Amino acid sequence: MEEIADQTFFRYCLLTLIFSGPPTAVALKFLQAPYGKHNRTGWGPTLSPPIAWFLMESPTLWLTLLIFPFGRHALNPKSLILISPYLLHYFHRTILYPLRLLRSSSGKSGFPISIAAMAFTFNLLNAYIQARWVSHYKNDYEDGHSFWWRFIIGLVVFIAGMWINITSDRTLVRLKKENRGGYVIPRGGWFELVSCPNYFGEVVEWLGWAVMTWSWAGIGFFLYTCSNLIPRASASHKWYIDKFKDEYPKTRKAVIPFVY
Repeated sequence: MEEIADQTFFRYCLLTLIFSGPPTAVALKFLQAPYGKHNRTGWGPTLSPPIAWFLMESPTLWLTLLIFPFGRHALNPKSLILISPYLLHYFHRTILYPLRLLRSSSGKSGFPISIAAMAFTFNLLNAYIQARWVSHYKNDYEDGHSFWWRFIIGLVVFIAGMWINITSDRTLVRLKKENRGGYVIPRGGWFELVSCPNYFGEVVEWLGWAVMTWSWAGIGFFLYTCSNLIPRASASHKWYIDKFKDEYPKTRKAVIPFVY
């Protein structure tokens, strides 16, 4: 009975993740979360951005590490290897990225607590789904041939996306620091192709994760990432054009090189 209840709870959480993507995408076509270049008043109390990023991303580490040992595959080396890229991404996002913000002027504007709370809630849901799938419900670890092919292909995609994401974020933070919190047109690297390569990189990362896990859990996370970041990238692209007008490169796309 306990196993059935756990399966039911997991299934409902997974369906929530999958079906929350479309309404998120629709909502973000009309209203952007008020942080970064879209920052605006009227969303209640705020936190320092480094603290906000640390708090709202933290469930991806502590909840994953709490849940994982209780899975039936918790001691399986393949399970431990599979969860490692996920933890690597969120160690950077929870620990290293906020530390980078602390050293720059980009951490001075307020981050709404309401938005941080929504992100915290999502990360609770998603961390549970990903950790529980990898540690307990994934059932193809014994098929070593297909597991390793999917893992290697997905890992290559994941690492490529993470490199794009991190290097692009570093460029943005550096530009904010050099210009004392102001905005300039980013140049070089993937910024020559798209306005938001940091978002493109994260989309690529979670596509790789979907391949690695070969699961609806991974696909659901990838689709939600697209639903969340692609509309924001589109809004940021429009923001750059409105701010810099004819100075802004006309060949740049918003988030997907040569496409969108």
